[in-house]
Amino acid sequence: MKRADLIKKISKLGAVLERHGANHDWYVNHKTGAVQAVPRHNEIKEPLAKAIIKVFS
Repeated sequence: MKRADLIKKISKLGAVLERHGANHDWYVNHKTGAVQAVPRHNEIKEPLAKAIIKVFS
């Protein structure tokens, strides 16, 4: 999955960018308190993308 597509999906679930790390961006959903790192790769493997979406859903 493309990184931009993943960001769009988690943004629709209420995730917002918390901070930039060295190799990852940290997203948080303030309603649920869920926090997850998203790697800065153009292509993110499907199992990882599904796991990130699961955290925010």
